[in-house]
Amino acid sequence: MEWGNYSMYADFLLLGLFSDNDFPWLLFALIFFVFVISIASNTIMIILIHIDSRLHTPMYYLLSQLSLMDILYISTIVPKMLVDQILGQRAISFAGCTAQHFLYLTLAGAEFFLLGLMSYDRYVAICNPLRYPVLMSRKVCMLIVLAAWLGGSIDGFLLTPVTMQFPFCASREINHFFCEVPALLKLSCTDTSTYETAMYVCCIMMLLIPFSVISASYTRILITVYRMSEAEGRRKAVATCSSHMVVVSLFYGAAMYTYVLPHSYHTPDKDKAVSAFYTILTPLLNPLIYSLRNKDVTGALQKALGKCLSSGSVSTF
Repeated sequence: MEWGNYSMYADFLLLGLFSDNDFPWLLFALIFFVFVISIASNTIMIILIHIDSRLHTPMYYLLSQLSLMDILYISTIVPKMLVDQILGQRAISFAGCTAQHFLYLTLAGAEFFLLGLMSYDRYVAICNPLRYPVLMSRKVCMLIVLAAWLGGSIDGFLLTPVTMQFPFCASREINHFFCEVPALLKLSCTDTSTYETAMYVCCIMMLLIPFSVISASYTRILITVYRMSEAEGRRKAVATCSSHMVVVSLFYGAAMYTYVLPHSYHTPDKDKAVSAFYTILTPLLNPLIYSLRNKDVTGALQKALGKCLSSGSVSTF
């Protein structure tokens, strides 16, 4: 399809994270370091949860899914950035942009829903501990994970075809480091205000539904914790919930800035900085927050390292 002198399916140009950066190799090294640590730490989380029987619980099963989402999430965006930096290129094909757009929306949406449903797990564990094995059975855990992935997929399948069917004109230069919706819509030849309003409502619902579950769950948790007579039980409940609340605050806060705040609050540099935070840094922070604040995970890591060291010592003799 042609619109004037512009082809709907022509390549785009990604201007990058900092288009006027004076130290490109320093930026490359920093992003590469964050990417490697993110992949490694999330992979370690998944392996520990799989091999350590003490971590075979619903909470850690959901955490393993969060780590899997983070691995896929950062892998959708960062490798392209790093390759472009090495090769000195900025082009991304229409098909590549569409695929990146779809995967980003799907994985971000799935993480939104999973974080909301994880608060339900904490609610049941603290407020209904005797019914926890029933209310959070293996079947329920599988349904929770399936619902999160399905919700994210619906988001991707609904928004991607509509976003990519607009005619894109101008210079086709995306002032961003990946194919994010707001940056793409700025290149459209037609009025996208109706679609932006519909997308705004959709994003509000996607944020509101999980946030309502989180708010209701943690309201009940706070009431239960306040009524606890044992200081140790209160401390453990707060410790297990605080990590989740930190992750929720980081992820939801950045998403609300990008998709909920009016245009008057946005600038290209601010948008890229916030997007970098929740697409690059959040996958790094999530496993660190959960592992450093969790004695079960640190204990499993120490146990695994002890086995590796002892087997290595035996093999040398």
